[in-house]
Amino acid sequence: MSLDESVLAAADAAVEDREAVSVSRDVSTSDRTVGARISHAVSSEYGVEGLPEDTLNVDLRGNAGQAFGAFLASGVTISLTGAANDYVGKGLSGGTLAVQTPPDAGFDPAENTVVGNVALYGATDGECYVNGVAGERFAVRNSGANAVVEGVGDHGCEYMTGGIVVVLGDVGRNFAAGMSGGVAYVHDPDGTFESQCNTGMVAVSRDLSERDEDAVRRLVENHAARTDSDRAHELLADWDAAISEFAVVMPDAYRAAIDERPEADARRSLPSRVRTTGVAGSAD
Repeated sequence: MSLDESVLAAADAAVEDREAVSVSRDVSTSDRTVGARISHAVSSEYGVEGLPEDTLNVDLRGNAGQAFGAFLASGVTISLTGAANDYVGKGLSGGTLAVQTPPDAGFDPAENTVVGNVALYGATDGECYVNGVAGERFAVRNSGANAVVEGVGDHGCEYMTGGIVVVLGDVGRNFAAGMSGGVAYVHDPDGTFESQCNTGMVAVSRDLSERDEDAVRRLVENHAARTDSDRAHELLADWDAAISEFAVVMPDAYRAAIDERPEADARRSLPSRVRTTGVAGSAD
C-alpha cells in the first residue's frame, strides 16, 4: 500500500464527512508525489474549493522523495519533520506544506539545505513554510502561493507571476529573473541583496509600506507557528529592528498596474489570523 493510500484509508472522515482528522506516518525517498492522490480524492469530491482549512492534517517524519506535496488541495496540511527532494509543492493548489528540520539534527537550519531544487514550480495557491534553505529556482513560475523560506539558491522567484515569497536568509545569484508578478521580501541586514538580484524586470526598494510590513509579519508568524523556526522567533523577538532590514522586490509592470489603481492594491490579501500547527481531530 502506498503512503497516500495508507493516509486515505485512515482519513475517510476528512474526505467523506469534512471532519478534522490527523494522521502520522513515516516517509522515505521512495515515496514520491506524496499528497497527489489525497488531493485527487479531495478535488474529485469538492472541486477547487476543497476542504475547510486544516481538515486533514498529515504529520510525516523522514526524507521524502521528489514532488513532495504535489498539487496539494485546499484543506490538506502536510507537515514533514525531515527533508525533501526536488519539486516540493509542485503545482500546489491551495493546501499547506511545512518542512521542519529535526530539532536533533545537529546543524543550523538557516545554513543547510532541507528541500531540493525547483520547489513550488507552477504553484497556484496555498502556503509553504520551509525551516531551512531551499535549492535553486525556488518558486519558479509560482502564480499564487505564499511561502516563507530561510534561504534559497540561485534563480529564486524565477518567472514568478503571483503570490508572496519571504526569504529570511541569503539568496543566490540571479534572484527574480523574469519575475513579472507577485512580491518578494528578503531579509538583508548586510545590505548586499541588490548584487544578487536580476533587476531586468523588477525594482528593489527598502521603503516598505504598512501593508508590506503587515504581510511580512503575518507570514513570519505563520512560519514560526508551523515550523517552530528559531530564525522566525529571533526576528519576531525584535520585530521593529527586523522589519527595517527587509528589501521588497516587485516587478515594474506589476507596480505600474497598482499605481494606476491605487484604490485596489493588486497584492494578494493574507490570512487574517496566525494559523497554528495541528488541529483537534482523530489520530491514527
